[in-house]
Amino acid sequence: MFIGEYRHTLDEKGRIAVPVKFRAALSEGAVVTRGLDRSLFLYPKSEWMKLADKLTALPLGQADTRALARLMLAGAMEVEVDGSGRVMIPEYLRTYAGFKKDVVVAGLFNRMELWDEATWRAYASKTEEDGNAIAERLGALGL
Repeated sequence: MFIGEYRHTLDEKGRIAVPVKFRAALSEGAVVTRGLDRSLFLYPKSEWMKLADKLTALPLGQADTRALARLMLAGAMEVEVDGSGRVMIPEYLRTYAGFKKDVVVAGLFNRMELWDEATWRAYASKTEEDGNAIAERLGALGL
């Protein structure tokens, strides 16, 4: 289970440290891919396989399902945690997410999201401002 918010620095080779308490969950491998809102999603291999199965089962005849599958599947890369607890983020994904130097690793239960720190701050601030309205809209879902 991934929860919490952590700040790390992208090194000159494009590696980011995985929070210590998350590393064991990635011991069987991991996948990093384009996420939503200009973030990256980092999944343990087992969780990635569940998502990939769902994406590939979506109907090909619908443009939105093709687009989401392309975004996430074509953008994916298998990564491994090195001996220092880091994962290499491919250049095309660093560009997509707008990574400069400081990165936020946000735990979201079955995945991690990786954000450029300035982008995260802006997103989090807006979400905090809109929190009550969001909760009202999601109340219909039983939350």
